[in-house]
Amino acid sequence: MKTLLLIDAYAMIYRAYYAFIRAPRMNSKGENTSAVYGFATTLDDLLRRLKPTHIAVAFDPHGPTFRHEAYEAYKAQREETPEDIRRAVPIIKRLLQAMNIPAIEVDGFEADDVIGTLAKQAEQQDFVVFMATPDKDYGQLVTDRIFMYRPRHTGGFEQLGPKEVCEKYGLHNQSQVIDLLGLMGDASDNIPGCKGVGEKTAVQLLQQFGSIDNMLANTDQLRGALQQKVQTQAEQIRFSRFLATIRTDVPIRMESLDLAKKDADIEALTRLYQELEFTSLLKKLSPAQDPAPKKTKTAAQGLTLDLFAEEVAPVIKSPEEERREQEARLCSYLLNPEVAFNPAVEPNWEALKADANLWALYEEVELPLMSVLREMEEAGVRIDVAKLKEAEHQLTAELEALEQEIYTMAGTTLNINSPRQVGDLLFETMHLSDKAKKSKTGQYSTSEEVLLGIKDRHPIVGKILDYRELKKLISTYVTSLPGYINPQTGKIHTTYNQTVTATGRLSSSNPNLQNLPIRSERGKLIREAVIPDPGCLFLSADYSQIELRLLAHFSGDEHMQEAFRQGQDIHAATAAKIFRIPIEQVTADQRRRAKTANFGIIYGISAFGLSQQLDCSRAEAKALIDGYFEAFPRVVDYIESQKQKAREKGYAETLFGRRRYLPDILSQNATVRSFAERNAVNAPIQGTAADIIKMAMVSISRRLHMEQLRAQMIMQVHDELNFNVPEDEVERVREIVVGEMQHVVHLSIPLIADCGVGNNWLEAH
Repeated sequence: MKTLLLIDAYAMIYRAYYAFIRAPRMNSKGENTSAVYGFATTLDDLLRRLKPTHIAVAFDPHGPTFRHEAYEAYKAQREETPEDIRRAVPIIKRLLQAMNIPAIEVDGFEADDVIGTLAKQAEQQDFVVFMATPDKDYGQLVTDRIFMYRPRHTGGFEQLGPKEVCEKYGLHNQSQVIDLLGLMGDASDNIPGCKGVGEKTAVQLLQQFGSIDNMLANTDQLRGALQQKVQTQAEQIRFSRFLATIRTDVPIRMESLDLAKKDADIEALTRLYQELEFTSLLKKLSPAQDPAPKKTKTAAQGLTLDLFAEEVAPVIKSPEEERREQEARLCSYLLNPEVAFNPAVEPNWEALKADANLWALYEEVELPLMSVLREMEEAGVRIDVAKLKEAEHQLTAELEALEQEIYTMAGTTLNINSPRQVGDLLFETMHLSDKAKKSKTGQYSTSEEVLLGIKDRHPIVGKILDYRELKKLISTYVTSLPGYINPQTGKIHTTYNQTVTATGRLSSSNPNLQNLPIRSERGKLIREAVIPDPGCLFLSADYSQIELRLLAHFSGDEHMQEAFRQGQDIHAATAAKIFRIPIEQVTADQRRRAKTANFGIIYGISAFGLSQQLDCSRAEAKALIDGYFEAFPRVVDYIESQKQKAREKGYAETLFGRRRYLPDILSQNATVRSFAERNAVNAPIQGTAADIIKMAMVSISRRLHMEQLRAQMIMQVHDELNFNVPEDEVERVREIVVGEMQHVVHLSIPLIADCGVGNNWLEAH
């Protein structure tokens, strides 16, 4: 069977780039390789899945197209292409050249038109055609031999033919997609459509009339405002349909293009992947072959131990080799935490020494922390498996009760774990929102953000959110933690990662202890199952509101600083300032709102985001933010000054000089730039908090060793340190831990460490 794969280049490139927007892929040269890597891996996936006999990649031309000439505002609202995408396109074309895949670009026509034309020509020549794109407009082209192949958010692809397109949009015929776009418009392309007509109304009109032309010929059958809208915007509707129509008559002929799939130029592709540092893709080019069996035999059969040792030696590194590699990693990490470590590239130790702050972080914090983390990993964390089993029974019973409540409210049974079934229930059956949008996979989005937005419309929404949280707690933690217990030690030995996060915080894996939902009521069941060794007690100490204290220190806001100096409840004090009432009159709800604002401000929360979290109107949320900035004016100055410093320097830095480079801070693309601006504000706060807890860990470990105490630091979770302490050492260890945490650095306001002791983590906290 002849199969043609047609790829919409820019649609895939943008999708790949934005998939990494929160954590961009950087190579050791500091280049953002997100778009190229995402495109390359998607292309590799498509080739493996479809195994096409023919292939082409279509690009939009540099100049205007016939649509721009017909309509000056076409796509005029779009932001500037992100600089990293512009830099990526020539590299992607080099990639295609190395893979011997044609890149097609036709002046005056978009990639959609090129693909539409080639798809229709190939169909006439008995090809089966797959159009790889996330763009819904392509639905108008599908036939029994032409399919859309859309990437899913959750991974993989969905294949859409006429039946699937009609089901997705509620149409009788896939060709109605053009009329659907003509009526509802397309904001992404600035196609106006009929103002006041959304997708739901547009579908209803097409179900009634079949086409735009038939509808315009029978407007007397419409009623009220809708009739007036359609009649007064008839020409705009027709013109919108023209703009939305994918052309299939582009002046190219498939016969004149060599689209047959060819073997890649492995040498050229290898050079490119090496240059870009795409290790995983390099491995796919030359998969490891099973070594030929050795003719020599084992000791009993003649194989010398020397030969065995020689074969094992790249595989197993000596402790000295591991230490040296970790030191190189730390050096690279401090110079630029978002650049991937490349063992083949020697880090500039001279550059590190030239910066006194970075060198001090390296020598006085990160290097000594290496041994502290190794000791913590070896010490491990003891788990009460029986207690976890109790928690599992309790939470499973709770989950089953929630399930029955949801069934009762829904009036039917359903798979609550299926987003499609939940979406259909909430938006098709219960009609909880007229503006519900379908996700890229063709189903209603039921993300947490979406559900929070409709939570007040029916109690079932809150129950579904609660169900999801409980289900995740059970599956991710309660039932899985026992599987990580080492049978020889009876403990969990997590791995602490020192060079992973861009902020400077530690992360952990196998299992990830940093994400334990420990602050919720249900999360307390997990804390209760973490216990000390026999004859020991559990000691837990954490910094009290360290990020807000750092905001007060950095901003110099006297009102915030005074609240901390007087030992006031900072959230109540904030509420008192915002609502202009005495602190003793602050209600629980006002304190809750102030607390959300306090933490949201650090992360650049918008009025929309705050309204979602507080379950209030956007106007109320905006008034709260305005009140916050009015109450703490120096915080506003700090936020703006951090953005400006980042624009000038190209990076944000912590109190101790740790840097986070922000190459997108001057981007012409507002979405990309806003991410960088938020990082410019919160990176110094998050990073300084990370530096402080690391410094405290080094100091505490040093004191415990100096005084020859048997107590062990066993776990770090963000701003919290946990210890396994023999009963006779508890008071001394408490003094050391609290003293070192509170005095490791001197700020304009005091650092406070809360400390507790108990028979398990919950009691100690």
